[in-house]
Amino acid sequence: MIVVTGASGHLGRLVIEELKKRVPAAEIVAAARTPEKAADLGVEVREADYDRPETLEAAVRGAAKVLLISGLEPQRARQHAAVTDAAKQAGAALVYTSAPKADTTEAALAADHRATEEYIKASGVTYTILRNNWYNEVYEQSITTAPQLGAVYGAAGDGRIASAPRADYAAAAATVLTGEGHDGQVYELSGDTTWTLADLAAEISKVTGKEVAYRNLPKDEYAGVLAGAGLPAPFAEVMADVDVNISRGWLADTPGTLRELIDRPTQPIGDYVRALLA
Repeated sequence: MIVVTGASGHLGRLVIEELKKRVPAAEIVAAARTPEKAADLGVEVREADYDRPETLEAAVRGAAKVLLISGLEPQRARQHAAVTDAAKQAGAALVYTSAPKADTTEAALAADHRATEEYIKASGVTYTILRNNWYNEVYEQSITTAPQLGAVYGAAGDGRIASAPRADYAAAAATVLTGEGHDGQVYELSGDTTWTLADLAAEISKVTGKEVAYRNLPKDEYAGVLAGAGLPAPFAEVMADVDVNISRGWLADTPGTLRELIDRPTQPIGDYVRALLA
């Protein structure tokens, strides 16, 4: 049996659909904090609240493998540790969605991932770590608003991004969950090609016929733009820091591991822009 935590979220739903292509639905469990939000997935649903360990123990009972999709809250390292403990107690192997170069990057966004990886490795649980690069979908709002604003804003300079769509990362997770030979592996997953935010602006211009430029801002100014767009100020600071680390090459590697796991090319950002703005 395979248990997917965070199953009602964007990535979790895609993983469930990919798993259903590979194994019978009866062998899949969708674990979610709010079970009714996962009721349409066509598999067994169990409650799994990262802040209530007793639900985690019940959620993973009988599992051979558990996919721990990283949480979003500030205390997520503690939450991830609780899921790790539950998986170990169940005798299940654990697959974790982490961040690129989590053990070496200075990006603040990766700190909780680094702590989680260290906890997983020290716990003795059988593990596979999937270090997912940026999702194409991260830029959905930038892409859809750029034609009206006339600009894509950021603080990444000419740093390159090897993104891929969530669906590609979901397929990779399903491959690992249903395959063999992945125990103890740490996979750096990314798209096949890289692009800059200036390239993104050019793609938007090409699709819409409107002039869109890339406006590179100082970190603090960009954080202010993000906060003005509705992000909580602390998270805006973290995301501005992401761009600074992109400028230093954090998301630029293209090892080809994602393509190998899913046995197909990854979706280029230009295709995503066209699909979104069509």
